[in-house]
Amino acid sequence: MLEVKSTSDVTDYFFVCSANSDRGVKTIVENIERMLKDTGEKVIGIEGYKEGKWVLVDSADVVAHVFYEPLREFYNLESLWIDAPRLDLDFEDSPTAHNPKHSQEISR
Repeated sequence: MLEVKSTSDVTDYFFVCSANSDRGVKTIVENIERMLKDTGEKVIGIEGYKEGKWVLVDSADVVAHVFYEPLREFYNLESLWIDAPRLDLDFEDSPTAHNPKHSQEISR
């Protein structure tokens, strides 16, 4: 999770993750959609789902970038936002772990 609110007019956070197959990418996107719905958040739009190579899930405050792993390595999105603080998301702890406002910043 990258905190980009100080440098982006579009969103506050980028969530970047990847899977080893297009089906895996779609599964992650489906889980993100379900999590957003379960927490009362809205999905503004989804781009790239059909191809399953680089899918954007826009929920206003957070834009998720879900990559097929070789494309994540190729585009190296994290390097474009090298100065953005990284937030540690521990998905095992609690429901608040899914909310970037409750996450802890980690050192680089």
